[in-house]
Formats: sequence, C-alpha cells, structure tokens
Amino acid sequence: FWQLRASPPPPAPAAPTATGPIGVGALGRVEPASRIRRLNQPGGMAVTRLDRLLVAEGAEVTQGQLLAEFADAGMKDAAAAQAEATLAEAEAQLARLRAAGRPSEIEAQRARIEAITAQQEIALRDAERAERLVPTGAGAIATADRSRAIATRLAAEKREAMAALDTLLSSRPEDIALAEARVAGARAAAAKARVDAELARVRAPIAGTVLRIFVRPGDQVGADGVLEIADLSKLEIVADVYETDLPRVRMGAPAEIVVPGEAQRFAARVSDIGWTVRRQTQASNDPVAAVDARTVEVRLTLDEAGAAALRRRSNMQVQVAIRP
Repeated sequence: FWQLRASPPPPAPAAPTATGPIGVGALGRVEPASRIRRLNQPGGMAVTRLDRLLVAEGAEVTQGQLLAEFADAGMKDAAAAQAEATLAEAEAQLARLRAAGRPSEIEAQRARIEAITAQQEIALRDAERAERLVPTGAGAIATADRSRAIATRLAAEKREAMAALDTLLSSRPEDIALAEARVAGARAAAAKARVDAELARVRAPIAGTVLRIFVRPGDQVGADGVLEIADLSKLEIVADVYETDLPRVRMGAPAEIVVPGEAQRFAARVSDIGWTVRRQTQASNDPVAAVDARTVEVRLTLDEAGAAALRRRSNMQVQVAIRP
C-alpha cells in the first residue's frame, strides 16, 4: 500500500530588503564655465581678409585686449578721422554763431555809435543856437532847419548802428538752431565711424586662453571665424541626463567624473539643471542604446584637482555618476 506523507510546508516569504536611493549615470563632456567663444568678423556680412594676428594658440589674454585686425581697418580709421574733422568744423561754426561778431568788429561798431552820437549832439546844439538867434535877426531859419535835419539823419544812423551791434552780440535763433542740427548730425556720423573702425578689430570679450586659430594673416575669414577663446580657470562637465532620471537629480548633489584612460576619479557637484528636454547629443558606444533618447542638460562644477587635470581637454567625453 502507499504510505502518505505530509508535504513540507512552503518556505516563508523573504523579508523585504531596504534599498537606498539610486544614483544617476550619464555621458558628459568637458567645457569651460565661460563657454568657448568663437570670435568672427562682425556679423559675417562681407568677406574680409585678416591683416594682423597678434596672439598665438595657448596665449593668455585679458578682457578687451586687441587680438587681430582686418584688412579694412586702415580705411575705416581714415573715415573716422574725417568724420571727427567734420564734427570739429561744425562745432567751430556753432561757436562762431553763438559768439556772433569778433571782438574787433564789436569794438569798431561801438566806436562808430559813439562817433554818430557825438555828431548828433553837435547838430542838435547848432540847431538850438540857430533857433535862439532867429528873433534877434542874427541867424537864419534855414540854418536851424538844416542843423535839425542833420540831427535827425544822425539819429537814424545811430539806430541802424545799434541794430548792427545787436546782431554782432547775438545771432538769430534760427541760425543757431541750424548750426546745432549740423553739429548733431556730424556727431552721429563720427560715432558711427568710430564704431565701424572698432568692428575692423577683434578684441577679447573675456580674460582667458586662445584655444584655436582658424586663419592667418592674408587669409580670408570664413565660416569658422578667426579664433576660439575660453576661460579655463573654471571647468564644468555638461551631462546629458535622461528625462526619466531627472527627478533623481538635485542641485548641489555630489558626483564622480570618470575620464577614459585615467585611473583617478574627479569630484564634481551639480551646479545647474537645464530648462528644456532635447534629443541626446552625446555619442554612445552602446549598440542597443536608444538613438532618439530625450535628455536634459545638467552642468556640474569640477573641483580644483579636476579642473587642473582637464584644463587642456575641452570637449572631451567623460562618464558621470551623480550620487543621490
């Protein structure tokens, strides 16, 4: 007969294990915090030939330092000098109008007025003397009338001379307004000429290091521009974090940077989280990786050791491990 045996009891369910928060891994690239600035001709509006190059690759430059000049710099400098001369001429004309007459002309006109005044007084005295002598028969009425007419004519000449003096002392408002408008136009033209002359030069927008030079003196400037510059004193890692991993990334989170071929790992911290989701920009060697993955740009600031080690490795691809 068959003997029945009791089946062993089923194993008890395993107790759940506590798991901590999961970190985030991503691909990244080395980039200066200042970004890499590519300097070009102004707006790329015309094909320009490079005339002078004043720096070399690896040179340290200061903000505002002159780096290069285009071939049309001399012509634009001459146009600026001509505009400055035109402005000086317009300002001199305005000053002349405001000052009206020259001091010598004003003094001459005042002397003429004094002479006319003296002649007028003499003519009035002669007329009065002649009129007093008429009753005694010692004078003639004709002489008194002639002296009175001379005094009247001299009074008119005095008024004319005083009007001319007023013209010398103060110009007409409409003439001054016209001269002021010409000065304003000349000043605007001079400012434009100065800006045009400055656009014929390339100056450093920031203090930093010249990374690459694309053209040499005598070459025409193309789409690549003149040179690239960046401030390498502070480096960042730009990581493409998958949009699904973004909730596990926080500002200030610590991270480790793995550099291919380097045994040392460098420390970093999350300093900025992007505002937009975009297609992944970092190339991956994984054949099964999603080619249309959506990522968010996360920037991490390297510590001093990492910045010193990667100073000459801008755009290098690295691996990023962001801790929870």
